[in-house]
Amino acid sequence: MPIVTLTTDFGRRDYYLAMIKGAMLCEHPQLNIIEITNSIRNYDIVQGAFIFRNAWESFPEGTIHLISVNDYYAHQGRYLATTLRGHFFIAPDNGIFSLIFDEKMPADFYELDAKEGSPFPLKDIYARAVGHLAHGKPLAGIGPPAREVERRITLQPVIGHSQIRGSVIYVDNYDNAISNITRALFEKVGGGRPFKLYFKRHAPIRRLSENYHGLPVGEPLCLFNAAGYLEVAVNMGRACTLFGLKEEDTIQIDFHS
Repeated sequence: MPIVTLTTDFGRRDYYLAMIKGAMLCEHPQLNIIEITNSIRNYDIVQGAFIFRNAWESFPEGTIHLISVNDYYAHQGRYLATTLRGHFFIAPDNGIFSLIFDEKMPADFYELDAKEGSPFPLKDIYARAVGHLAHGKPLAGIGPPAREVERRITLQPVIGHSQIRGSVIYVDNYDNAISNITRALFEKVGGGRPFKLYFKRHAPIRRLSENYHGLPVGEPLCLFNAAGYLEVAVNMGRACTLFGLKEEDTIQIDFHS
């Protein structure tokens, strides 16, 4: 039973998502369709890439991943399929592949057939591609090779000898502020030194927590989440609302002896 994951900005109010699901099932009735999320902000490929990037490797090899965010990014959009580490990926060529894979982009991309004339062409484009892969047909037969895949650049932390200046890249459902500072970067720059974490005008946080409940209720904390990113949270509270944090706000760490 082939697994297909969905990561989209369709939401749940309309019929678009149901049309795509139905069309895919017509191509292969035994599909196991798993929704990663359909609540990406409309057109926000940065948010879509962040959520998908931290979820796809939990699925078994052979999974087909459909990432449908900001599909109508151009008058004559292009849709691509590729593979990496035994997984298959289908998405529009709007830069989202580069945000998902960073420097580890797959070697080969193939262009999907995007015939004009349908009022909702995504249904046919995606269903045909998923059906092709779900029936075990080779990726190279899905369409012609694609060149010059669109690339996008995201905000990266600024690094000094004793400082990391990062930014909030995502606010999760619990109102935690997730930064673009990874555990590996923190350990590389910090080298085990004490630190102070600054955000907005709040007093600095001076220690890492292992979990959300290591401090009294209502106390701010910082920790590395399950995806390995540093986040600012409040035990049983809403950090971003409390501190006025939003995406692209600065998170600064100063290390000292």
